[in-house]
Amino acid sequence: MLLNLTILPGDGIGPEVTGQAVLVLRAIAEEFGHQLQLQHKNIGGAALAAVSDPLPPDTLQACLSSSAVLLGAVGSPAYDHYPGHLRPEAGLLRLRRELGAYANLRPAICFPALEDCSPLRADLVRGTDIMIVRELLGGLYFGEPRSIEGIPGSRVATNTMTYGESAIERIARIAFDLAMKRRQKVLSVDKANVLECSRLWREVVTRCAKDYPGVQLSHMYVDSAAMSLVQRPKDFDVLLTENMFGDILSDQAGGVVGSLGLLASASIGGPVGVYEPVHGSAPDIAGKGIANPLGAILSTAMLLRHSFQLEREAACIENAVSAVLNRGSRPADLTRDNQKATTTSEMGRRVIEAVKELASDAKRKSA
Repeated sequence: MLLNLTILPGDGIGPEVTGQAVLVLRAIAEEFGHQLQLQHKNIGGAALAAVSDPLPPDTLQACLSSSAVLLGAVGSPAYDHYPGHLRPEAGLLRLRRELGAYANLRPAICFPALEDCSPLRADLVRGTDIMIVRELLGGLYFGEPRSIEGIPGSRVATNTMTYGESAIERIARIAFDLAMKRRQKVLSVDKANVLECSRLWREVVTRCAKDYPGVQLSHMYVDSAAMSLVQRPKDFDVLLTENMFGDILSDQAGGVVGSLGLLASASIGGPVGVYEPVHGSAPDIAGKGIANPLGAILSTAMLLRHSFQLEREAACIENAVSAVLNRGSRPADLTRDNQKATTTSEMGRRVIEAVKELASDAKRKSA
C-alpha cells in the first residue's frame, strides 16, 4: 500500500518526537511491504517564523492532497503577544476545520510496566483502558461571537458555546461505533444541570443510543466525571464529551496513566485524518534529547488503523512500545527514583528494534 503522508513537525519538541515516529513508520513500511511517500511542511510557530502565517496555503494544500497528516506540536511563548488569529494554535484550529476533523480520539491506557508511574495506587489504575471521544469543531473554541471589548479597566470578554443537533449526533455515533468494538459502554459527559448546550447534548445522545441496543449508555456531569476518573479510572470504557470538557479530561487521564507523553490522538471525520501526541510543544525541554517520543509513535499506530485500516501494523507498533517498556526503558518523564532516563533517539531506536522482532516472529509463524 502507498502511505501518502504530510508531516508537520511543528514547534518545540515536535520535530524531535515526530522524527522518531517517522523512523518507526519507515520500519513498518519495510517490514510489511508498504511504500512511504512523505512531504514535510511548516505549521504553527515554525510557519510564523518562515512566512508570518501559522497555516500557510502550501501546508494546507499538502495536507488536503495526502491520505493522513502526522503532527508534532504547536505553540511557543515567543508568540504569546500575537493577535489571536496569528498565534500558533490558530493554525491548528484552522487545519482541523479545513480538514473537517470533528472527532478527536484520545486513548488513555495504563501499560502494566508503568503502574508505578501513576500518582494513583497500582490497584486503582491497573487495567485502565479509556477511549475519550471529544467533539473537535464546536463549543467555546469555535463559537461566535467572541470578543474582548471596552477600555482598559472595564473590558468585557465574550465566548460563545454553540452546538447543533447534527454535530452532536455525528460525534455520538463515532463513540457508539467504537464502543461496539470495545466493552460496549459509553459514558456521555456534560453539564446539563446548568448549560442549555448540555441539555441538548444529553437529549441527542440518548436518542442515538436507541440505534445501539447492545451498548450501555450512562450520563455524568463533568465535575463528577473528573472525580471519578481519579477514584475508579478502570471503570471507564468510551467517554464521550464536547470540545472543552474533552480537552481537560483527556489531559487528566494522561496524568492518571503516568504522563501526557504517552498519549496519542486521532482527529478524524473528514477526508484526511490528523494524528498527533497530546503533550504540547514543551519548549522548555526542546533540543535536550529528553522528550518522550512514545505519544508520537503511538499516534502512528492510530494513523495506520484509522486512515489505512492496517490493524496488523498498528498492533505491531503498540506491542513494540509495550515490549520496550517491559524491558525497562523509560523516557525522562517516566523515570522514578534512581532510574536512568532513555534519550528520545534511543527510545525510538529500541521501538524500531522491537517492531522488527515482532514482524519477524509473525512471518515465521505464518510460514
